[in-house]
Amino acid sequence: MAEVKQNHPQISQGQAKPPDRSTWWGRLQQRFPILQRKRGVALVVALMILPFFGLLGLLALRNRHDGGGGAAGTAGGQELISDDTFFYGQSEPVYPSPAMTGAGAWADAYNKAVDFVKQLTTEEKVRLASGISSSTGSSGTVNGCSGNIDAIPRMNFSGLCLNDAGQGVRATDFVSGFPSGIHVAASWNKVLARSRAESMGLEFRVKGVNIHLGPVVGPLGRVVRGGRNWEGFSPDPYLSGALVSETVQGIQSQGVITSTKHYIGNEQETNRQPTGDVEAVSSNIDDKTLHELYLWPFQDAVKAGTANVMCSYNRVNNSYACANSKTQNGILKTELGFQGAITSDWGAMHAGVASAEAGMDMVMPNSELWGDNLTQAVKNGSLSEDRLNDMATRIMAGYYQLGQDRDFPEPGVGMPADLTKPHHIVDARNISSQKVLLDGAIEGHVLLKNINNALPLKKPRMLSVFGYSAKSPDQWNYKSNGGVAAWTFGGESSYLGRDTAAGFGGDYYGDFSDIAPNGTLFCGGGSGAVTPASVSSPFDALNARALDDRTAVFWDFFTPDPDVASGSDACLVIVNAFASEGYDRPHLRDDYTDGLIRHVADRCNNTVVIFHNAGVRLVDQWVDHPNVTALVFAHLPGEASGRALVSLLYGESNPSGKLPYTVARNESDYEGFGGPDLPEGRYERFPQSNFSVEGVYIDYRHFDARNITPRYEFGFGLSYTTFNYSNLQASKRDGANTDQYPTGAIREGGQVDLWDVVATVTADIRNVGDVDGAEIAQLYVAIPNAPAKQLRGFEKPFINATASATVSFDLTRRDLSVWDVVAQKWLLQPGTYSVFVGATSRDLPLNGTLTI
Repeated sequence: MAEVKQNHPQISQGQAKPPDRSTWWGRLQQRFPILQRKRGVALVVALMILPFFGLLGLLALRNRHDGGGGAAGTAGGQELISDDTFFYGQSEPVYPSPAMTGAGAWADAYNKAVDFVKQLTTEEKVRLASGISSSTGSSGTVNGCSGNIDAIPRMNFSGLCLNDAGQGVRATDFVSGFPSGIHVAASWNKVLARSRAESMGLEFRVKGVNIHLGPVVGPLGRVVRGGRNWEGFSPDPYLSGALVSETVQGIQSQGVITSTKHYIGNEQETNRQPTGDVEAVSSNIDDKTLHELYLWPFQDAVKAGTANVMCSYNRVNNSYACANSKTQNGILKTELGFQGAITSDWGAMHAGVASAEAGMDMVMPNSELWGDNLTQAVKNGSLSEDRLNDMATRIMAGYYQLGQDRDFPEPGVGMPADLTKPHHIVDARNISSQKVLLDGAIEGHVLLKNINNALPLKKPRMLSVFGYSAKSPDQWNYKSNGGVAAWTFGGESSYLGRDTAAGFGGDYYGDFSDIAPNGTLFCGGGSGAVTPASVSSPFDALNARALDDRTAVFWDFFTPDPDVASGSDACLVIVNAFASEGYDRPHLRDDYTDGLIRHVADRCNNTVVIFHNAGVRLVDQWVDHPNVTALVFAHLPGEASGRALVSLLYGESNPSGKLPYTVARNESDYEGFGGPDLPEGRYERFPQSNFSVEGVYIDYRHFDARNITPRYEFGFGLSYTTFNYSNLQASKRDGANTDQYPTGAIREGGQVDLWDVVATVTADIRNVGDVDGAEIAQLYVAIPNAPAKQLRGFEKPFINATASATVSFDLTRRDLSVWDVVAQKWLLQPGTYSVFVGATSRDLPLNGTLTI
């Protein structure tokens, strides 16, 4: 979730205002951000003193805009689009909204919901669908829940509390801070993902949260600098889908509804909401790309039983996601057989009756477009009573499906409206979660470089620690700065939430920082942040270990060019790459951090670099320095950060994480999807993001297709031991139906035979080193008329030194199919399929074939 729409964003002091697009100079500034800075102006002046060439250059720049129609001024001499009627028909209309059927496992919950709704008045049904208040834990009136559905006392219904987010219960006290989504993805551990979800779901339940606002699979990660990529899992749909499935099942096993989000195409923060006279960005996605990439993990979430889905801020094919009948009615509720309710992101609804007819069932946090106006719409016939009944039924069916009518805590019982005032303490933490918190933090670290036996450390005599991400945040204090408070929105380490607050206010063009310089990162910023009751920072844990080992420790967390003790056995540089909801990351590297690393490496021949990174971080400025002996991507580990890092650095745990994304050598290697799409040309008022340009070729698929060598490939990660692969076996399952199209009935997740196992692949792995450890074996398949290889399986066995294990991968009909845009079905093509098994997407020693 996020903030309510702001029509008049406040620009923070010292941040650049968006250029005035009504002038040619403003349009140049908009298209070329460097011209918003003094050095850009100097560049233009320099050009102007070369009369002929300067004039040609300016004219060339000015005429790069697209042509078109409209009547609200011009761009480069061509008319701007001034009304969204220009886009009508780009998203196929699908009406009416299909009623819930109660198919499959939902039958009992559906019948209970129907009986309940039959007894309600129109006004009561509307109350079920319309939020009544919102809070961030700093300004609540009812409670500290992010959103609330009002009680209906005469029906013994106590209402619903909805609360953030995917890393733990946000904006309240006495909760845990779990590893973030990107950290879970880096662990590649389905069992651990399920355990994390179960522990997290229990805390939500104890706090009286009915609907958990997560997990996140949108953004998937198309935009490499996307501000919210860290909340999700991976730009690979299979990896994301496998982990979201475990997460949904784990959270809902505790009786808490998951609201899987943000549906769909929510891939950038820039222009995510309408601001001034500029509409939200439109994610323009063709049918094939939608199904094979962005819808894939949502389909897995629906198959896993998610009882709620959150529609997103952006437009999809120029129709707002929460009013898009194709994606909601046509795909989610019809094609995927979704039985639950669709809830709006906070402030994402822009039309009243139209949103209801397009399939949205609940508005958050509230809206004058619903409430009394929705009641009036039903009474005057603008919205059918049947549609309102279905909205209420879907909401209540989730409530019954998760057993919330039986012994569920009062909504928001552990979510006080104001933590500064005396309140009853509800401690949601459970001792059983401690191992999950630590194991999860450990396994999401990825060792990327380790030469000269730099790691593990062996009781160093002298250790030097540098970098702003080593220590705890300078403050950890509730409502320390009010408004979009630093503590409640993950901004304690990042200028007390300065940039996050600006982004929430609609300032997409601010001079945002690449780092959080005020302390270590346990999470990113925004509504996905977490507020753990206690934390372990890297330096806290390192210092404790040094005391035990009688290691001398020197440190400097503040200086860009610190003194380096010449006798240091190792120098740890602990830094970060920050990201937050509300804005996209400015860059994939920063000069300050790179300079600090080079400075230390020039003076210390055993420099170990550790990054707490909320996404991809480029390292080519220094990674080949001969004194940089080790590199760890620590991601966002949650509250156990320091303990986990020390366990790995000292060899108590063997690194087993691998990258869930590709690290390029240069930002230009990502080409057009490195950063967000901006308003430009005739689309200055209607920003366009054309996903179909690259189609399904993002991340490693893009690098493979373009034959670009990355710095670190998708799936890469080192261990303190070595594994060998052998004995690949690939066989079609006896009796498997390999007809071209599925024929099964539609249940949750789509046609049931999409999940039939068609083939099985096995391989042997041997630990040939002298350290016990876990290995992530990855299966890739080359499907005809598709990318060269796609992840279609992964397993993570723990193998003792000198021992072996066999891994097995089941391939379903969907795994081997492509989306047929004509038949509107998944097509299993006859032919030969190459299969590859190995340690990374580019280290695949085993290969074979399957014939369908």
